[in-house]
Amino acid sequence: MAFGWVDFGVVAAYLVAITLFGARFGKRQRTIHDYFLGGRRLPWWAIAFSVVSAETSILTIISTPGIAYASNLNFLQLVLGYLVARVVVALVLIPRYFAGELYTAYQLIEQRFGRPMRILTAGLFLITRALAEGVRIFAIAIVVGVILRTGVLASVIIITALTLFYTYRGGLTAVIWTDVIQLIIYISGTVLALVIALHAIPGGWNEVVRLSAAAGGKLAVFRFDFNWHQPYLFWSGLIGGTFLSTASHGTDQLIVQRLLAARSMRQSQAAVMASGLIVFVQFSLFLLAGAVLFAYYRHFPSPQAFARADEVFPRFVVSSLPPGLAGLVVAAILAAAMANLSAAFNSLASSSVVDFYKPFFQPQADEKHYLRTARLMTLAWGVVLILIALAAQHIERSVLELALTIASVPYGCMLGIFLLGVLTKRTSGAAATAGAVAGLAVLFAVMGLTSVAWTWYVTIGTCVTFAVGWTLSVMTSARALRPE
Repeated sequence: MAFGWVDFGVVAAYLVAITLFGARFGKRQRTIHDYFLGGRRLPWWAIAFSVVSAETSILTIISTPGIAYASNLNFLQLVLGYLVARVVVALVLIPRYFAGELYTAYQLIEQRFGRPMRILTAGLFLITRALAEGVRIFAIAIVVGVILRTGVLASVIIITALTLFYTYRGGLTAVIWTDVIQLIIYISGTVLALVIALHAIPGGWNEVVRLSAAAGGKLAVFRFDFNWHQPYLFWSGLIGGTFLSTASHGTDQLIVQRLLAARSMRQSQAAVMASGLIVFVQFSLFLLAGAVLFAYYRHFPSPQAFARADEVFPRFVVSSLPPGLAGLVVAAILAAAMANLSAAFNSLASSSVVDFYKPFFQPQADEKHYLRTARLMTLAWGVVLILIALAAQHIERSVLELALTIASVPYGCMLGIFLLGVLTKRTSGAAATAGAVAGLAVLFAVMGLTSVAWTWYVTIGTCVTFAVGWTLSVMTSARALRPE
């Protein structure tokens, strides 16, 4: 069943509607407080939805079903760690963020360790977030390429330009309210595709269970054996997921910016805790979709072999759903892409302006100047991410795992620095910097010389950074107290 003009009409209508909806918030943007924090007028439940949309991206929708299709549901063990991490962020980090008037996570680091450390952490965020988001933009081309069979450049530019337009105009307010709509759309679209696939399989769910068991337990969630080289085991998932999500939700401006936009500390804590429940349901849904599609393609083999598991879900959408519904589900997939992109554009612009441009180039300018600069930075980052996406097309690895691996490299030292700042009083900026350098060095050695699973990267980086920074501080203090 081909992707017809009715489907194209549904996708086009969605793209136009969501772009115009987001752009309508442009009149409310008068200061960078409005542009980057939404004036702190946003309700906690909308922020919770936005947090999930921001961390989801198109990778989750196309790669998570692909992981389950190719293996099983073990990835869900990683999500258990995401739930634990929300508690840590809510109780340990959010109270510190609301102790002052902050725009970015890295202002907190400057208060504790000085400006050089703020530059280091903000710079790491800008570099790694840009790389990870460029890979995510490339994932859009996978979906659009399956549908339209177009080149990467045209596919990427269309979605990026539309997302840039409403993000440029409406700032974080536009980002969050469009995120709410987009999350509802892509969850509904995935449920719809899942129901249709189940209905088409002879025997329905019972047949899915039978085929999954015959394939070696594709519905299995837990594996309690321990192996440093396997990413989706219980302990590597729980511990690794906890460290990964604590870093992403507690130190990454992409998420922290939303938490700072809440009306109060308690609303921010409620938002991050609620987002954990939503994301668990969401990952369960996407993994289940992959298991169901495994059974579906055993009964209805694809006439064309899958080049990569990431193609399984989008191929099903365009080839097996009835006219109109295929367009709706594709619009849902693009909704996730645009939600994540808008979050990236706004967070990259906020850190660029607040952490670099304002303190170093124009510390005394008026709000109109900063607002204009913020919008220009949004456009500039759009161009950078497009270039990275074009470079990512030659990589054969699962795009979800690739993006998570890129993010995991700096997350360890970032989280170690934040924990040194929050949990210790004697650690100096120099000790924290040395800890971060040691954390990165050890992690690069682990990545280059061993086959340790990527789920351990953040844990290793965090522990080394914290241990070295704290030890150096203790040694320095002891030396200072020693009599001559």
